[in-house]
Amino acid sequence: MHRTRSTSLLFLSIVALFLAACAGIAGTEPEIKPVSEVKVPHAAVAAEQHVPEVAPSQDAPAEIEGPMGQLFAHEQAFIELFERTSGSVVHVGVDDGQGSGFVYDDAGHIVTNNHVIAQARSIVISFADGSQLDATVVGTDPGSDLAVLKVEAGPGELKAVKLADSDQLRVGQLVVAIGSPFGLANTLTTGVISGLDRLFPGAEAPGGGRYNIPDIIQTDAAINPGNSGGPLLDLRGYVIGVNTAIESPVRGSSGVGFAVPSNVVAVVVPQLISNGSVAHPWLGISGTELNASLAETLGLDRDQRGIAIGSITAGGPADDAGIVAANQATGLGGDVITGIEEQDVKEFDDLLGYIVGQTAVGQTIDLRVLRDGKTISVPVTLGERPNS
Repeated sequence: MHRTRSTSLLFLSIVALFLAACAGIAGTEPEIKPVSEVKVPHAAVAAEQHVPEVAPSQDAPAEIEGPMGQLFAHEQAFIELFERTSGSVVHVGVDDGQGSGFVYDDAGHIVTNNHVIAQARSIVISFADGSQLDATVVGTDPGSDLAVLKVEAGPGELKAVKLADSDQLRVGQLVVAIGSPFGLANTLTTGVISGLDRLFPGAEAPGGGRYNIPDIIQTDAAINPGNSGGPLLDLRGYVIGVNTAIESPVRGSSGVGFAVPSNVVAVVVPQLISNGSVAHPWLGISGTELNASLAETLGLDRDQRGIAIGSITAGGPADDAGIVAANQATGLGGDVITGIEEQDVKEFDDLLGYIVGQTAVGQTIDLRVLRDGKTISVPVTLGERPNS
């Protein structure tokens, strides 16, 4: 229907153009020769018969040198990465919603975000080849926004992706996100690591507020609703993070996406598979990162950095260890944490990242603390973080 109408409009336009062109020629009949008398130059015939040879696009990198050759090689790297890993990325269908995930092992475990499946009554996993399997929930952890699902698959049917060491990441590193933004399965976007060591709100804490997820990766690779739970990959095809959230007023990519780092996945997922839940080590403090102004107010050098202890949970590990909180009326007189074990603490992510990634419930660690102008070591036995 549309093609017929377009053709009719084109015909009318040609007629109108012809009439307009002839309008200025009054009383003149154009001479029309029979078709048999119209001669076409041999050169024109030869040109019409010539068909240029087109080389396959995949041959271009080998034939082109210099910057363009490097660009084609760059392109080919993304193509090969997608072909190698997309079979391990899944679409997670939940009731009226959806998200993404990836195959964690050949036993059928699927990693996704907790918020993707938190309210689900039924879960269907769709694979890149079009097959679908029902999934059950193995375990969830609101504290890291991670969850593990399970599908029943035969030996060799699933191909897992490997986890990278997210402590080795660098800002500027090329990354790839694969998932189902807006339900569009097997979508690849590219970008770089825009920032590291961000804190992101996790589970609700007793008494209000939220626990933080440490070491969050920031990326400008397009992350949209539906990408949640899918992998953020390095150029080797290793998972460096689980895409979790975006910072956007319009629920669309604004170039600020966040991913839970793979080292947190490596700590949380085995516990979810074994126990269905996670025991998070916990200090039981809240505080403020030192800046030049606050350091000066506390009578410290302006370049001193650390965590000024604002409050302590009664009966918690820090309270039992004798850590001193600031006076609630003046904000003065509290301890300042400057190190944990052998690592310096300059911001909260340094402290929380070490506790989450390097310690366990019941482990005793040494905190380096500034108290009354002196540096002391305070041993603290970590407890289990209370649920909300």
